[in-house]
Amino acid sequence: MTPVDDDAPPASAAESLELIRREQAAAARTMALNPLLYYLPWGGAWLIGFGLLFLRYGPDGRVFVDLPAWLPLASLFVLMALAMASTVLVSVVRGRGVEGRSSWQGTAFGFAWFLAFAGVGTTTNRFAQLLPDAERSLLWACASVGLVGAMYMAGSAIWISRDMFVFGAWLTVINIAGVLAGPGWHSLLVSVGGGGGLCLLGILLQLRAPRGGPA
Repeated sequence: MTPVDDDAPPASAAESLELIRREQAAAARTMALNPLLYYLPWGGAWLIGFGLLFLRYGPDGRVFVDLPAWLPLASLFVLMALAMASTVLVSVVRGRGVEGRSSWQGTAFGFAWFLAFAGVGTTTNRFAQLLPDAERSLLWACASVGLVGAMYMAGSAIWISRDMFVFGAWLTVINIAGVLAGPGWHSLLVSVGGGGGLCLLGILLQLRAPRGGPA
């Protein structure tokens, strides 16, 4: 009986190309990030958190729903913490076995988010003490949302993603509009335009993903 060599090379160039194609497709499926796992947690956090802020602290101090004063901000922070945990988990799983340029890009971009928010948070806290409560909240929100928009546009150059740039630019526009409109309105715009936009972006990216891609 003639032994079978499972490691024998392909018999032809066509078989070699097909083997390469299958291996590339398998690697892409392994490393691909399901957009829903990233965008929906953050979109939901903004949609609910800023939505509650609008309902409790509306324009000109109007209260649409008499929620406990602490609830909107606490909900936003808890939901964002859960979204952050989800992002870290997905990134760690996706990054297993990845080395070289892609690994450095992801690590550097992650630290850029952390350091940028540390810098903006420190600066904002310094000057927010000089403002009335409503304006203080607006300053924190617009500075944070503005930074997110800028990071998305910067990330688009790293990951070569037009979608990231479009969303970053959209977020920057609604953030500016919210600042001009004033407290209350800013929360509504970020809730619907930012949170809803993140959810929509995740869904669109998932629908556009090639068959056999992210699952």
